[in-house]
Amino acid sequence: MIGQEVNWEGLLMAKKGRSKKQGGVYSAIAVVVAVAAVWFKSGGDVSTTLNSLTSELTGNSANTAVTTAKVAKSGYGGLSKSDYQKLANLEFKSGEKAYVTVNHNHSTLIKNAWKSNRVIYADLDDLNRTSSSNTAFLEKRNVANDSLRVRQFVEPTAWHYNRRNGEQIYNRGHLIAYSVSAGIDQNGHYNPSNKSGDQNNPKNLFTQSAFSNQKIQTIFESKVRSALRQNKKVIYQATPIFKGDELMARGINLQAISTDGSLDFNVYLYNVQPGYQFNYANGRAKVDRGMKVLE
Repeated sequence: MIGQEVNWEGLLMAKKGRSKKQGGVYSAIAVVVAVAAVWFKSGGDVSTTLNSLTSELTGNSANTAVTTAKVAKSGYGGLSKSDYQKLANLEFKSGEKAYVTVNHNHSTLIKNAWKSNRVIYADLDDLNRTSSSNTAFLEKRNVANDSLRVRQFVEPTAWHYNRRNGEQIYNRGHLIAYSVSAGIDQNGHYNPSNKSGDQNNPKNLFTQSAFSNQKIQTIFESKVRSALRQNKKVIYQATPIFKGDELMARGINLQAISTDGSLDFNVYLYNVQPGYQFNYANGRAKVDRGMKVLE
């Protein structure tokens, strides 16, 4: 372009304009892809999709409610009273995930506190609820033989029998799972003659939705079992979260840490059931086919 004056400023402005347009197009495509992904996951339900997107955009999760968790004032740490209240104030909305992380998924248990194989079972509160933390100090010998399970008969607060059509809504949820409590008696001591895991222990049961117990809690219990089978020592804590004087827990905080730090999680599971709404004051359920829960 010899002999011609080049309008460099104009060229730069034009290039910036194209970049902004391209950036806007890419952003729009990203939004469409995100909406489509949530839509597909929700099964095409409009309200579920909107609630899920709102949750993502506003950060409505225990991770924002308990961004930096406090360590309980005990010799082994765990869930603090103030963080318990923060979890109790969380409200589940249809279309959200069944669980959220706490403290960026890092346990507040103190891994060096593992001294001996035992379980600390908290006493029932004045309403006969398991509203405090049960904390287990576990090792490989605590992995239980599933064939030794017996029928559960304890009725925790807010317990109701499942409906006549056989659909499971309620479970007797263990705080410290049967599968990782072999040899532990109801006083929390290890007894080698006791081959089964914890069963029918009022201090270790709460009324839990079948979905939360069978679909979600088992995910984290399997992580603990896997670590134990690798001969790791694990501290595992479970805390049902009650709001006020309600008899049914709103959810349960599960956290664990191995002494070598390879296992480390901290989550809050909502006590919810797809297709039903609970009255947490008494545990009664009513049909609500609009209630969607994402795994």
